[in-house]
Amino acid sequence: MDSWGNLTCLSHSQIKTLQNQKLHNFINTHVYPFSPHYRRLFDDLKIRPGDMRTVADLQRIPFSSKLDLVSKENPLKYRDFVLAPDKDKIQKFWPKSRLLGLVLKSYFTPNHSVQDVLAREYRPVFMTFTTGTTNTPVPFIYSRYDLDNLNLSGARMVQLFDIKADDRIINIFPFAPHLAFWQVFFGAIEANVFALSTGGGKVLGTDGNMAALMRIKPSTILGVPSYIYHLIRFAQEKGHDLSFLKKIVLGAAKTTVAYKQKLAEMLNAQGAKDVQIFGTYGFTEARCAWAECPTDINISSGYHLYPDKEIFEVIDPKTGNVKGEGEEGELVYTGLDARASVVLRYRTGDYVKGGIMHGTCPHCGRVTLRLSSNIERLSDTKDLQLSKIKGTLVNLNLFGSVLNDIPEVEEWQIEIRKHNNDPFDVDEVVVSIAPRGAVNETAFVAGIREKLIGSTEVAPNEIKLIALAEMIKRLELETANKEKRILDTRPKG
Repeated sequence: MDSWGNLTCLSHSQIKTLQNQKLHNFINTHVYPFSPHYRRLFDDLKIRPGDMRTVADLQRIPFSSKLDLVSKENPLKYRDFVLAPDKDKIQKFWPKSRLLGLVLKSYFTPNHSVQDVLAREYRPVFMTFTTGTTNTPVPFIYSRYDLDNLNLSGARMVQLFDIKADDRIINIFPFAPHLAFWQVFFGAIEANVFALSTGGGKVLGTDGNMAALMRIKPSTILGVPSYIYHLIRFAQEKGHDLSFLKKIVLGAAKTTVAYKQKLAEMLNAQGAKDVQIFGTYGFTEARCAWAECPTDINISSGYHLYPDKEIFEVIDPKTGNVKGEGEEGELVYTGLDARASVVLRYRTGDYVKGGIMHGTCPHCGRVTLRLSSNIERLSDTKDLQLSKIKGTLVNLNLFGSVLNDIPEVEEWQIEIRKHNNDPFDVDEVVVSIAPRGAVNETAFVAGIREKLIGSTEVAPNEIKLIALAEMIKRLELETANKEKRILDTRPKG
């Protein structure tokens, strides 16, 4: 049985005590004995696993990142982070009392031997991959134990959203070996709620998803913000009544207040009054996601965390120093209850403004840790978040922040290219926009140019207005797992 209800009533000191105990047990019972990477690391640094007794002791362990899991020379390097127990290691590292407990567990589990019990806990049975337009996807492995945790986090979110047992939901996340789709799929099953998983636009297409929506008439739909927006816009064009919709859950991309307001306006026009719109946050390495609780559309509660399952630190990305409550910095993740793939002090590359909040949530009353929803990717030219354009280092997130906040902008795309496609020529920035309704082209373009220059200090070479249908094709909203929002087509040379 899930301890979520009891967990959300613990004081901060009780949470710290819980995490200290779980961390000590996790490292000594699972990580050090069975992780090839961390056993070598601890031995090389002469760290005694028995001395890891508190969350503060984590600072003795070096950070890890995606770079530690990938290697051109060794494509199977990620396996070093997968727990690999065998008979010799179990006998060497586990005390006799734990071995006896294992035997008793198998005895009281019908038709299961000791080997069966161990296999369920550790044997790899499922895999998802990190996503990204250019980075090498990294596999993260699940055992049946990890899938139970995936079910659990999904069920906790269903409870947080206040989805009832007789509600119906439609999962419109893209069908792929990525976390978002499977978090919803397994979470709905665990919560015993009816769910139709359509696979998104790439599987059924927009017509198919709309047909499913109108036939099932769900109270809740879940998906990627850009595709949910596209689907609701399509429904508006067709004149559909969406009054049955009560909740929209968004994931796999950042959700802004401006986006929520736009979406709510469209839904309201189609009969869906007072729809609650939730943002979620998750990443492959954690093998789970976290969510906001119900609030006014202009407010984020922050993502409610699971302190029995993970430890989050916020660090200064330059010095690595750990920040305090509410302070901004890079988010670092440590699993407390993982099996197959295990990472400690994993640098997510996500920068959170507002940090981690303690105490009672003012919106739902739960007493737990909450993560600010103001999260951006750190500087990473491979992910096109920070790029040198016209000699200036530009945070490309700023383009989205500006364009998403303009009500007259329906969809947009940025292309960074070289003049004449010559790798040695000057950079050019082309902004393509599908306007929302009729606009005065001259004034509209001039206003956008002014706002972009003010925020990014980069003057677009061209701002083009194009039809919405053409923009949908360019963004690949109906065919790709992630929309093609920012393109860097500069030749390499």
